[in-house]
Amino acid sequence: MACLMTIKCSIVNLPYGGAKGGICINPRKYSAREIEKLTRDYAIKLAKKNSIGAAVDVPGPDVGTSSREMTWMKSTYQAYFGQKDINADAVTTGKFEEQGGISGRLESTGLGIFTAAKLLMTNPHIAKKLKVSPDLAGKSFIVQGFGNVGYFASKYFTGEGCKLIGVAEVDGSIYNPNGLDYQ
Repeated sequence: MACLMTIKCSIVNLPYGGAKGGICINPRKYSAREIEKLTRDYAIKLAKKNSIGAAVDVPGPDVGTSSREMTWMKSTYQAYFGQKDINADAVTTGKFEEQGGISGRLESTGLGIFTAAKLLMTNPHIAKKLKVSPDLAGKSFIVQGFGNVGYFASKYFTGEGCKLIGVAEVDGSIYNPNGLDYQ
């Protein structure tokens, strides 16, 4: 994932990528308070090793995390190391907008998947090779994972006239050839 993130960000000239890290737990087995403590401790440990910072490594939400955890990491970093770092606000991405997060961040990956698929599927040359009509309307799709990415991808695809017929998740799946409501 770190390599793919580096390539993806370098293509669009973003200074992100190159690392992945986390805490290996099942968040469903911990209270919000316990997760907050683990997250804040993790941020401190990263900072003490100079492994976090706007010019070093900028964590972002991934599996099992959200704006909540990114905001906790940012505020912890600021409390302990902010006086030495003029860019302390930029220590994480994906934080709440009122904490310096970017509008549209939550849906951006799902929108990116939709946009890439639309560009591919509406290209007559590619559609001909795939032996499909060059549009998205009327096509069916299945989503693996229904977090932010799966939810927003489903929203955009169904808005384009596609039919969500299946969702696969870690603890089960659902299929209906007549379609599912993503909401």
